[in-house]
Formats: sequence, structure tokens, C-alpha cells
Amino acid sequence: MKTQAVRMYGKKDLRLESFELPPITEREILAEVISDSLCMSTWKAAQQGTDHKRVPADIATRPVIVGHEFCGRILEVGAAWRDQFRPGQKFAIQPAINYKGSLYSPGYSYPYIGGNATHIIIPAEVMELNCLLPYDGDAFFYGSLAEPMSCIVGTFHAMYHTQSGRYDHFMGIREGGKMALLAAAGPMGLGAVDYAIHGPVRPSLLVVTDIDDARLKRAAQIITPEEAARQGVRLVYLNTASGDAVETLRGLSGGEGYDDVVVLAPVRAVVEQADAILGRDGCLNFFAGPGDPKFSANFNFYNVHYASTHVVGTSGGNTDDLIESLDMMAAGKLNPAGMITHVGGLNAAVETTLNLPTIPGGKKLIYTHIDLPLTAIADFGKIDDPLMAELASITRENGGLWCARAEEYLLEHGAKIQ
Repeated sequence: MKTQAVRMYGKKDLRLESFELPPITEREILAEVISDSLCMSTWKAAQQGTDHKRVPADIATRPVIVGHEFCGRILEVGAAWRDQFRPGQKFAIQPAINYKGSLYSPGYSYPYIGGNATHIIIPAEVMELNCLLPYDGDAFFYGSLAEPMSCIVGTFHAMYHTQSGRYDHFMGIREGGKMALLAAAGPMGLGAVDYAIHGPVRPSLLVVTDIDDARLKRAAQIITPEEAARQGVRLVYLNTASGDAVETLRGLSGGEGYDDVVVLAPVRAVVEQADAILGRDGCLNFFAGPGDPKFSANFNFYNVHYASTHVVGTSGGNTDDLIESLDMMAAGKLNPAGMITHVGGLNAAVETTLNLPTIPGGKKLIYTHIDLPLTAIADFGKIDDPLMAELASITRENGGLWCARAEEYLLEHGAKIQ
């Protein structure tokens, strides 16, 4: 079968190409990808090429398909998996498969599987490790967003606390505690706010910071303090661009500091701000992945010794986190649609991926069978085109957010990739 896919050949060398997939073996599955949300991790891989830990050394002659936040439909099932999967079934994938201790994963390391493709071959190890997950949602883009949401879920589960006089670690954020999400008005921050408010364990106070008023305003419109209050959480959005941010943040906590602080930007000043607002037994989670392998910041070890402060880092979620994300979305408890600000077709994937840090807004969602320039949802109504006009109407009725109805209309009426 022929596929179109974005393949990486080296540093900053991404190419949209058409090529033949080999026939599947009895231990493989043939599938079509419908949606893929672009991730900064893919941009980092494209910048680093073979220097990236997940990228093989031979991509110049054996290129890999990029993209790992994808959802699609199964087309053909090898004999070994026919008791578990069937043609026509929707699926999502946990890309962090950790096969035999290797960091290799779909979207970074394989020639025939990745999210920026029309058709893929799913290798046996994905099924062996239970990383191919049936998905029953009504929209493919939610299946794509399950992967970034699983990273957030994993972050919350990785937080830990102790009890004075004991050496046990109690996993997860402190229920009813004080929590701060720093540099968090972007797409992943919005997901973290959503999970903090609607997840199984909730803080009593949640402070969300950023240095951009427009982003904070949008975040407050999508997840309102009123909705948080209905869930028993006091939600405060705070611009820390001016004034003494540490003093203001500690004041909001009643002077006690925070039980849980998550850093969503790899910025030294933000990390040190997080350290300065930790309360007793406070846990700092460094969520943001830096591109610099020597990235570092000061950490107060006086407080480590006398106030039991501590730090943890997470890089991706596990399969249980992905299942939890899918289940919560299916139950209507999470709605990560607010993460998405732009939509495009496979033809836009190369340029968008290589320029992700400079494109304003949140998540960029790619529909792999569609030919469409990357377009901001907010700009749909400004474009003289019947397709854009209808998408503008649909999203306007949905509070300016992408939705299942918009996806269905685009897939039915959008120009197909040639």
C-alpha cells in the first residue's frame, strides 16, 4: 500500500514523501492515521537529528516517520492479533513503549510508523507491550490529545509527599493542598489546569501563572474560576511579568508556600521561582523538557534539609496514564479541545514542525488525509472560502473551540491530500 508521510533524514531535514509500505507480517497491523497533534518534542528531534536519544543513527539512508500524538483506524490485522483487534476499529497509541529498555518509539525511531502519515504499519512490540489502545470516542482529535494529556496525568501521579517521622512516599499531589502551575497558560498548561480541577485528587487552591495577558485571558475563558469553584477549587490566574512574583505567590498561599508546584517552561528563573514558593514537604515537578543537556538552576538545599522540599521530573506518561486520559475524555470529565488553536493538513506538517516555537498559539492539529494550510481557528471567519466559513460557524457555536462536528465537516468536505 502507498502512504504519504513526513520523514526525517537529518537535522532540520523533514520531507513529505509518497512511498510503498511493505506487506504486513502476521505480527503487524496496517492502519490509517486520521489526526496527529504536533509536539515540541518532535521539533526538538528535528533540530537534533541523530543526536537525539530516540533517533537512530542511520536515518540518512533509513528515514523515520515523525509525529507521535496520533489517532486513526485499523485496516488490516496480522494473524497473531486477530483475537484482540479488528479492521475498522479506532485506536490511540502510547508511543513510550520502552521496548527491551530502548528509548526508541513511534514518531521518532521507525521507518513505517509515525503520526504524520496517511498509512502506517504498527510493529509487533507496540501490541506486545499493550500500547495499541482501542478508542471509542466520537472524534479522532481527542485520541490524538490523549497522549499529551497522559503526560500531564503522569506528572500529577509522579508528585510525592512524606509524613514526618516516616520514610514512606505518598504518591500524587496533596489532596486539598495548595498548587501552583508556573508558565502554564499554554496548551499543556491548560491541560494541567483541566486535570487539576476535574481529576480524582484536587487541590483547594490552584494558581496559574504566565507573563502574557492574552494567554491568561483565553485560559480564564476556557476554564473559568467559577467552574473551578464548582469543583471545590479556588482558581487564580496571575501575570508574573512585573512586581515581586515570589512575594505575590506566597501571599496567595497564606504565606505557607505550596505543596505542589509544576514548572511548564524550561527557564532558569521560573525553576528558581518554583523553588522559592515551596512550602514544607513541597514537591517541585520539572515538567518542561529542556533542549540544552546542561540546563541547570539553583535549588535551596537548606530547605531540602530542614523543610523536606524535593524535586521530581517526568517525561511522558505510561499506558495507564493514557488509558485514564481516554476514559476521562469519554466520560466528559476532561475536554482538552482548548489546547488546539490551529488546524492544517499533511501538506502543512513539515513547515509547521520546523517552526513550532515561532508560531503563536497552542496545539497545531494535523489531519493527514487533508490538504490545508495551517490555519488559526480564530482566523477561519477572515478567509473567503466556503469551507472556512462553515468551520468558523461551527467553532463559533462551540465557544471558539475545535470540536467533533468541525472535524467531521473538515474530513467530509476538505480537499484531500494528493
